[in-house]
Amino acid sequence: MKNLFKTIGFLFVVWIFSPSPISANKPYVILISFDGFRWDYLDRGISPNLEFMRKDGVSSLSLRPAFPSKTFPNHQSIITGMYIENHGIISNSFRDKFNNELYRMGDTNAVRNSRWYLGEAFWETAERNGITTASYFWPGSEMILDYRRPTYFEAYEHNRDYAMRVEGVTEWLKLPKEKRPHFITLYFDDVDTQGHRFGTESPEVNNAIKRVDGMLGLLFTMLDEIKMRDSVNIIVVSDHGMTDISNERTINIENLVGGMNCRFYDSGPFMTVDAPKEKFEEVYKILKQNENRYKVYKKNEMPEYYHYKNHPFIGEIILIADMGWSLITNRRSEYDSKGNHGYDNNHTDMHGIFLAMGPNFKNGYRTGTLWNIDIYPLLCRIFELTPRSNIDGKAERIEFILK
Repeated sequence: MKNLFKTIGFLFVVWIFSPSPISANKPYVILISFDGFRWDYLDRGISPNLEFMRKDGVSSLSLRPAFPSKTFPNHQSIITGMYIENHGIISNSFRDKFNNELYRMGDTNAVRNSRWYLGEAFWETAERNGITTASYFWPGSEMILDYRRPTYFEAYEHNRDYAMRVEGVTEWLKLPKEKRPHFITLYFDDVDTQGHRFGTESPEVNNAIKRVDGMLGLLFTMLDEIKMRDSVNIIVVSDHGMTDISNERTINIENLVGGMNCRFYDSGPFMTVDAPKEKFEEVYKILKQNENRYKVYKKNEMPEYYHYKNHPFIGEIILIADMGWSLITNRRSEYDSKGNHGYDNNHTDMHGIFLAMGPNFKNGYRTGTLWNIDIYPLLCRIFELTPRSNIDGKAERIEFILK
């Protein structure tokens, strides 16, 4: 009997101090964002590493962003599984109308302030479940609350060398197993930056496509060197697409409602307007009468398919420009960019890419358009985690791409 108790005690100690089967076999996922990489850029024949993923892994026809098809809002939709009206980052820049505080993507203090982020990012979900995560850049990953950010993260530096980013991810994967992150994000802006400056058909965009594709190839090589290529799932996405614009296709909204003491938020593909209460109907009527090359909606009448009305910071009047047209105010009488995004998210010019390969994904599988809000529940499926109950994404729309 004494020996039996000794044996039981020994087995108990082994069980306590051994990793659980789930912990010991956690998958690895690297989620890569190529900002502004439109869905059809893949067909230009200049991205061999992405083409390799498309042939050997999973690829979708396109990736549908949430509205508005802007950078920060859609990175949050990808990582939280929520529509923009629900996760709270309603544009790249916006104002809390109740206390006049400003959120702006170039403002370090603002983007690190957790009060703006209403959704739970996947790295939060993972960390709560004992999974170590890391981020080599992603909007929201630098929050000042340590329990809301990844274990490892890099503060955003726009000009950080691209190869250094890939090397940083590899260094994390070389850590001892007990410290190694199993979920990592990685971000590159180049295709978006050149698309804004030079337009979608420019040599500069093509060179940017080649550069980011080269970084994917570098990641493949480095994973081979540390013998983890077959162990890691790689998902490549983009937050939105891009379309060409020009100074000849602008509509000055401020001139239409001049003298009404309106406040204008955003410009270009979409704009929101707040009018004094006593002039609201008059302002709306003027904008409606001049509705040409744009659509105007009262906030409470915004079509449901946009999912963009149920947040208190969204303006009371919402305008959406026709593709390629720009809504401006007197503060921006000219529009210098050659390309832009933020338009109707159902238009294919605003769609991005989704490719994935690795031990958890099917091989040589092509599917139709996927929705970016479904990526969060997909990640939960891969890691066998329960997603938050308030998300908008649905695993059943995307889980068929898994083995």
